[in-house]
Amino acid sequence: MTARVPASATDGPGAPEREGVPAGAPARTPRRGLARLWGRTPLRVKLIAGMLVLVTLGMTVMSAAGASVLRQYLVGRADDQLRGSVGRAVEQVVPQLRRGDKNIEVRIPSEMYGQVITDDGRAVGQNPAWSETGHPRLPADLDRHIDRPFTVRGTGGSQWRILAEHLPGGVIVLAFSLDEVDRTVQRLVVIDAIVGLLVLAVLVVLGVWVVRASLRPLAAVEETAGAIAAGDLSRRVPQADPRTEMGRLGGSLNTMLGQIEAAFVARAESEAAARRSEETALRSEERMRRFVADASHELRTPLTAIRGFAEFYRQGAARSPAELDRLIGRIEETASRMGLLVEDLLLLARLDRQRPIERRPVDLLAVAADSVQEARVLALDRRIDLSVEGGLAYQVRGDEPRLRQVIGNLLTNAIAHTPEGTPAEVRLTPGTLRGVPAAVITVADEGPGLPPEQAERVFERFYRADEARSRDYGGAGLGLAIVAALVAAHDGVVEADSTPGEGAAFRVVLPLDDD
Repeated sequence: MTARVPASATDGPGAPEREGVPAGAPARTPRRGLARLWGRTPLRVKLIAGMLVLVTLGMTVMSAAGASVLRQYLVGRADDQLRGSVGRAVEQVVPQLRRGDKNIEVRIPSEMYGQVITDDGRAVGQNPAWSETGHPRLPADLDRHIDRPFTVRGTGGSQWRILAEHLPGGVIVLAFSLDEVDRTVQRLVVIDAIVGLLVLAVLVVLGVWVVRASLRPLAAVEETAGAIAAGDLSRRVPQADPRTEMGRLGGSLNTMLGQIEAAFVARAESEAAARRSEETALRSEERMRRFVADASHELRTPLTAIRGFAEFYRQGAARSPAELDRLIGRIEETASRMGLLVEDLLLLARLDRQRPIERRPVDLLAVAADSVQEARVLALDRRIDLSVEGGLAYQVRGDEPRLRQVIGNLLTNAIAHTPEGTPAEVRLTPGTLRGVPAAVITVADEGPGLPPEQAERVFERFYRADEARSRDYGGAGLGLAIVAALVAAHDGVVEADSTPGEGAAFRVVLPLDDD
């Protein structure tokens, strides 16, 4: 009959959970625990432990080999002594056996023991001290070991080296105790153990120092990696001798870190450029939308005026030739103003497309003098001066008509936004722009000046600081915007400097012609 094993006694699917181990979880074996413990052990501990294990194994093998060789050597010497002594003992015993002596005396060295056994198995002679210090247990098949040393156990657990030789009518047996040999080997093992422990202690100290010094570069690598993980991509591993493993590792890591930093920098620059491009596109779109709205508004005003004059004429309000001439004159004036506005808008559109301008040598002094003369004709009630500093030739490369327009617009702006009779001045002075020699054109007035919030916006399109005066003077708020665009097209810069109550100054900086 087959006995049934209860299901609870098995580890199958129906088995209950073992204490502390969920059902279905793999059993934790000691081997896995040791592997997990070894995996969590620091590298320096592993290195030192591995070194100690290897050294201990080596010293153990060396000690065992040394003890074995020493024992074989000492046993060999004992065999040599037995062979030498057995010959002399035979010479002593044979005459006694021939005479028929009943008590045969065996004279051998004190460290040896001897015995004579007749063919009928009687012991007729033995060393006097045989029974005092113990004796070997002779094997029953002693005849098989004649003339060949061998080892046997003795009384008291001792070991003996035996050599037997045939005699006329018997056998002589000499024995050599191996107790002294074993004690000598044991002393060697103890000495080896003590020396080994001392060596291991010294090796532990030296190993800790060597491993710590050897792993110091790895600690530096770990510190560098932590700093990089925290976001400091400029950190590098300290340089070491490239002929060493750590030197080559550090060099490779530094190269990799440099490439990673360069990639991050390139990515950051790319993202920044994309953001700037997007912001520029948004600003450009917003500026274009505002520009279209402002342009539509500016064009609507003269168009509405022309349509009103035409409606006025259609209704027959202008009946006399004089009224008709005045009406036609107003229409022409409004159309002319609208034409100037359209020309300014077209110029700004061309400049926005960044088309290259014509560049030729231009004498800024001559251009400034002509612009001042024209402004004096337009504003007879004002004093407009021209001053030049430095003895250099103010020659730049650019489009002369556009440069005339720059100075002309600045003078027109000064005349339009200052009270009648307010003096103005154009100054030419030397300067620098982005590290190269440059010409500085300053158009200054002694008018009321501009508040800071208005000075920041004077170069915006369709911006009027004084709405009433600008419209009375025929301006649409594009004069200074055109100045800024033309100066930028000539690789220059323009800026406004104004203090309320002290006048305004507009400075244009253009690079001088190298030729």
